[in-house]
Amino acid sequence: MGGTQSLALPPGKGPHQVGCADVMVGHTRQGLFLRLFYPCLPRAGAERPLWIPHYEYCRGLADFTRRSRRWCAPLFSIAVGSCKVPVSWNGPFKPCSSGYPLIIFSHGLGAFRTLYSSVCSELASWGFAVAALEHRDHSASATYFCRAEAGREEWIPYQRVPQGQKEFYFRNKQVHQRAEECVRALRLFEDISSGKSVLNVLHQDFDLSVLKDSVDLTKVAVMGHSFGGVTAVLALVKEPSFRCAVALDAWMFPLENVLYPEVPKPVLFINTEKFQTPESIAKMKRLSSRNSQTKIITILGSVHQSQTDFTFLTGKLVNRFFGLRGTLDPYKGLDITSRAALAFLQRHLNLEEEFDQWDNLLEGIGDSVVPEAPFCCSKL
Repeated sequence: MGGTQSLALPPGKGPHQVGCADVMVGHTRQGLFLRLFYPCLPRAGAERPLWIPHYEYCRGLADFTRRSRRWCAPLFSIAVGSCKVPVSWNGPFKPCSSGYPLIIFSHGLGAFRTLYSSVCSELASWGFAVAALEHRDHSASATYFCRAEAGREEWIPYQRVPQGQKEFYFRNKQVHQRAEECVRALRLFEDISSGKSVLNVLHQDFDLSVLKDSVDLTKVAVMGHSFGGVTAVLALVKEPSFRCAVALDAWMFPLENVLYPEVPKPVLFINTEKFQTPESIAKMKRLSSRNSQTKIITILGSVHQSQTDFTFLTGKLVNRFFGLRGTLDPYKGLDITSRAALAFLQRHLNLEEEFDQWDNLLEGIGDSVVPEAPFCCSKL
C-alpha cells in the first residue's frame, strides 16, 4: 500500500455526513471529557481534526507500550502525527425531530477518545450520536482536565498496577469508575435535553444546546472495546436507562463474579480470533445462558487491535512497535463489526431502520464470522 493510503482512516458509509466535537465539562478530574460524533450538515472546506490531538498522547503511548519516551514518542508522532479523521470538525449539527439514538463508548486500556474514530464515525453516519469518553481512572495512555484558573491543562498519566497490589483489585476499582463515568455521560445528555445550560470548558465552536430535542434518551446503548467492553457490561448494572451493550473483544477479568447475575439487559459480544481465552468466553456464556438475546460471535482473521483505528495505519513502523494486524482485511473487519452492532441496536432500541438485513451476523452466520468462539465450538 502507498504511504498516503496507509495512513487513511475510512469515512462512514451511512447516509449522513459526520461531524465531531470535543466536550469537557467541569474543572476537576471528576468532570467529563468526550469526543462527540454526530450526523452533520454538509460544509464546504470543512476542517478535519488530527487523529492524535496532542503530543502528550504520543508520550503516553510510549509509556503504555513500555518504550522510551525519548525515541518512541517522536517516532510515533512522525508516523501518524499528520493523520486526520475524515469528519467535519465542529461541523453544523443536523437536527432530527425524532431524535438520534445515543451510544456511550468506552475505550480500552492505554487508549483514549480518538482511537476508535473509525467505528464511532461509521455508527454516526447511520444516524447515531456517539459519545466517545476519555476515562480519568489512569487507564488512558494520557488524558487531562482544565483548571479553572486560565484553563491550565493538568495531565493524568497512565498508571500500571502498583507493586505488591493484586491486579484484580486495582482493575476492579477502575472498571467501576469507568462505568460511573458512562452513567455521568448519560446525565450530561439528560441535562442538555432538559434545557440546562452546560458549559463546554474547551470553548469550541460547537453549541451543546443544538442537541436539545435531537437526541432520543429512550434509546441509549453503551459500547466499548477491551477494558471498555467489560465497562459497558458493568454500566448495564449501574444504569437502567442503558437498554443494551455492545462489547468489542471484552476483557472480562476485572468484573467480580457476584455481578454476573445482576446484568439485566442483552449484550452483543463481538470477539476477535486471537485475544479471547476459554475462561473469558465462559464468563460471557454466563450471561448468554441467562438471556437468550445476549449473543457471542467471533470475527476470524482478526486480532485485538483490529477493532481500533490502528488496523488502518499499516505503515511498517507503526505495525512493528504498536502491534500487528490480523489476516482479515481491516475494512471488511469494520464492516462486520459495525453491521452486527447496527443489527443488534435496531433490535434492542426498537429502531425503524433496515439494519435487520444484517441479523444473520448476530448468529455468527456469514463470511469470516462464527458463533461463540472457534476453540469452544466442538464442546458446545
